[in-house]
Amino acid sequence: MDYLPFFSLETWILLITFIGTYKTFEKLGIPGPKPIMYWGTVGRHNIECAQKYGKVWGGYEFKKPVLAVMDPDMLKTILVKECFTYFTNRRNFRLNGELYDAVNIAEDDHWRRLRNILSPNFTSGRIKEMFSIMKHHSHKLTTCLHSKAHNKEVITMKDFFGAYSIDVMASCAFSVDMDSTSNPSSPLITNASKLFRFPILLYIFQACFPIFLPVLELLGFSFFSRSATTFFKGLVEKVRAERNGSSHQVRDILQNMINTQAANGPEHEKQIKGLTDHEIISQATMLLFAGYETSATTLVLLAYSLARNPEVMKRLQVEIDSTFPNKGPVQYEALMQMEYLDSVVSECLRLYPPAARLERVAKETVKVNRITIPKNMLVIIPIYALHHDPELWPEPEEFKPDRFSKQNKQNINQYTYLPFGFGPRNCIGMRFALVMLKLALVEVLQNYSFSVCEETEIPLTMDPEGLVGPKNPIKLKLIICFYDIHSIYYSDVLTNNVSINTPTMASS
Repeated sequence: MDYLPFFSLETWILLITFIGTYKTFEKLGIPGPKPIMYWGTVGRHNIECAQKYGKVWGGYEFKKPVLAVMDPDMLKTILVKECFTYFTNRRNFRLNGELYDAVNIAEDDHWRRLRNILSPNFTSGRIKEMFSIMKHHSHKLTTCLHSKAHNKEVITMKDFFGAYSIDVMASCAFSVDMDSTSNPSSPLITNASKLFRFPILLYIFQACFPIFLPVLELLGFSFFSRSATTFFKGLVEKVRAERNGSSHQVRDILQNMINTQAANGPEHEKQIKGLTDHEIISQATMLLFAGYETSATTLVLLAYSLARNPEVMKRLQVEIDSTFPNKGPVQYEALMQMEYLDSVVSECLRLYPPAARLERVAKETVKVNRITIPKNMLVIIPIYALHHDPELWPEPEEFKPDRFSKQNKQNINQYTYLPFGFGPRNCIGMRFALVMLKLALVEVLQNYSFSVCEETEIPLTMDPEGLVGPKNPIKLKLIICFYDIHSIYYSDVLTNNVSINTPTMASS
């Protein structure tokens, strides 16, 4: 026993902190990988765990027990049936800085109130009204790409799709045209890009020593970049100040939020309480960032997938030319009816879901399908693993849009495909994002084809931090094309009178 006093104070603290931590799932009879002292099961891939332990297993984020669920019946209960009763809330890290009252962080009645106020901004009718704004920016996108394609330059795709996404969000939210397409290094993009870059050391510290969370909050520590949140706060306040001094009537997401403040008077006591000034800033910041990052990354991955699968791209271009002949203007109703386009986008979102996982926290101890979930247990839904389960998706690493054809889609269990989550707490901007994605993709493919080049990373290395996306920038080339419904002619081969035949509509 003489060696015990020679342990340092720090070692004793760590030992005492973690003693008895890793017994939760053993007591519940739930299988899972063996945890390592201090680290738990961090670093164990969900796909491997699913193959070894089945649809439900237990793991540990450092010392925190985490229940992983991929069983469709359990997911239906967690995400829908018992959403309001037991699984309303996502995990709250508490170190949220100025975004503590954003809709994706808020809990219980606070979340319901915010969701009810924000939802009317994303109805089909409202999105249709914003479609012309989206078209303005998609036209600027295709125009800016022309010189790059003409000069056969290698293009970092996110520079352009990111600018398109942030401009659409800024215009629809604030009625301002930031023209980021002409300035990819604009402060709007710079700050949006770093908003969700969580500081790893802070994450590890709070996970190992949650007892210090109140102190960290008091000291102003936050997972969200302070400079980024300060920038967006200043932007919103500037737009509001300019609007207050103008008689011009504006109808955008920001104005709709401002209008709810009229419900704060005593004559509206029975109505839903409107947003506070701080809540408006938080919602505007989060919506702008979420719309930018997820849409830009998905467009980049769509371009990459099509460049890697030219037969899919050609078939999609046939549908585009059939729907909008001779590069005709894209119409909202026709765009929403394009079946193969929907299949292509859906398959990309299966292969690369915007978020690797969903999270819910059990408000009380509850039994779901004979499995007891204790109060305060963090339940994760590993979407990436779910979307790559070979039992559900044969050859899961292959890009096969026909999985989502009209005939096949009806056979897909809706709880096995969750790119936007599901149930009352799904992604509020899902329909908005899909329209924005499809419009940009169609207008770009009306004029160009994507092509891999020497600088294209194959296969991709995925970024282990933040949202699902490539670790390194995706670089492609664009080829100017002129096509009709039967053939596609690329500018590179026009001089040799060579055509590349594509499937007719009958065979596609």
